[in-house]
Amino acid sequence: MSTVRKFLLLFVALLLSACSGQQIVNDLTSEKGYGLSSNIVFDSTTGLKLDIYSPAGASGAPVVIFFHGGRWSEGKKEDYKFVGQALAARGMVAVIPDFRQYPQVRYPKFLQDNARAVRWVRDQVTQYGGDPGKIVLLGHSSGAYNAAMLTLNPELLKAVGGDRTWLRGTIGLAGPYDFLPITDPDLRDIFGAPENYDQTQPVLYPDGKNPPMLLMHGQDDEIVLVRNTESLAARIQQANGPVETVIYPKMSHRKIIASVATSSIVQIAVGQSDVAFYINDFVKRTTSAAAKPVPPPAPGGLQTIVPTP
Repeated sequence: MSTVRKFLLLFVALLLSACSGQQIVNDLTSEKGYGLSSNIVFDSTTGLKLDIYSPAGASGAPVVIFFHGGRWSEGKKEDYKFVGQALAARGMVAVIPDFRQYPQVRYPKFLQDNARAVRWVRDQVTQYGGDPGKIVLLGHSSGAYNAAMLTLNPELLKAVGGDRTWLRGTIGLAGPYDFLPITDPDLRDIFGAPENYDQTQPVLYPDGKNPPMLLMHGQDDEIVLVRNTESLAARIQQANGPVETVIYPKMSHRKIIASVATSSIVQIAVGQSDVAFYINDFVKRTTSAAAKPVPPPAPGGLQTIVPTP
């Protein structure tokens, strides 16, 4: 390996430990093999927009709607070009919407924005090569929270004229699903009156009727603790709902989303992770014509896949 390549790998690895690393991953992302339809208004009342990454010649392709992280207060759709490209490269139509953030709005406004994005995709994605009957949600960090809430609380999609049966599955990467007590001042402000905090937690909502869910997390995640995924998966299991988990012994909060990228340099920098494999496999299984519900884990334990370090 050349000295320049070694330096680049080290540089990328260091940047992946910081928020600024996303731009480097985007810069290493291919511009070929997909069509980008950008800044499409999906909600005229707020002016919110989304980007669509369509595989070349796509028709009837699975659709993945990606909700980005950022503690409900930062991030924008353009930051996740690498996610859109990676999904399109694997044959999926990727939709990345923006949503209003704190302090402009508080809970549950950002969830309502996400629900409207799903409704728009259901109505319009055919013209971008996607199948509206094959929608899967994907989210990272606070975006995984958003995806989980739309999946587990049917009232959110009902409120915009939708239905959670529109969803063929949901994938959560390092999501906060069970984070009471809320002590950080900004989060207390985001989620409103303390007496209603329990209503903001995804673990409250499993009823056994949710679409299949795949929850992925790193055991050494110091930003969102892995117990969030373990707790939600246990609640879904107790309700006899469909859930799968993948827990990595060594996977940081930011690396789990960077692992989706197709760039070989990024893959080497994050340790040749198979996060993208599990996403691709789950989407294919849940959107295939012969898809069957994921069976709930047997009583007594989670069906957790722990890849070899």
